[in-house]
Amino acid sequence: MSILVIEDDIRVAELLQRSLEEQHYHVDVVYDGYMGRRLALQRTYDLIITDVILPKINGIDLCKELKRELPHIPIVMLTALGTTDDKVEGFDAGADDYLVKPFELRELYVRIRALLKRFEHKNTTQSAVLTYADMALDLNEKRFTRDGQEIHLTPKEFNLLQYFMENPERVLSRSEIAEKVWDTHFDTGTNFIDVYINYLRKKVEIDINNKLIHTKSGMGFILKLNEN
Repeated sequence: MSILVIEDDIRVAELLQRSLEEQHYHVDVVYDGYMGRRLALQRTYDLIITDVILPKINGIDLCKELKRELPHIPIVMLTALGTTDDKVEGFDAGADDYLVKPFELRELYVRIRALLKRFEHKNTTQSAVLTYADMALDLNEKRFTRDGQEIHLTPKEFNLLQYFMENPERVLSRSEIAEKVWDTHFDTGTNFIDVYINYLRKKVEIDINNKLIHTKSGMGFILKLNEN
């Protein structure tokens, strides 16, 4: 497995390279966003790790560009900024996971293995289109329509809706959503999952009589046509 690390702190970059190579990954390291984009588009990687604050092209803009060109490659974002708004910005840019510095290397290893496994499964087995009620989610073209009308979703909103549509009419806890959509454990100190649920509701629910994503108090959320 080949990993690209984009990190301008040389000490951190060398630590990541050495540690990941000890886990038997091939690792390339670059120190700015421009070179990160260049290598990512020139070579084949299984996963990309990028800092947020980078010279030349910052990690947020870099992630957006790479996800447009390489949607099948998972991206882990590293940052010292850990508020809910920071995480939302990172996930909206297309990041598949988010680690706040300082972090345990063992946690990074677990996140990497989970992402590689999920993307391998997604890239080889998933059907082209998911449907529920009048909604259709095209997994190849990354398009969402409801009642034939196309609605733009951010990458993380798309992944969240995909998980709901893969598990309709079943209550999904916050912990399950965090694990399956974000590949992380739910942090009760932040409300980023609820934030994304609200974002998604505003886009997929046409009016008050067309509610699809319902809250089950104390349990989680459910995708269902009618909630009594």
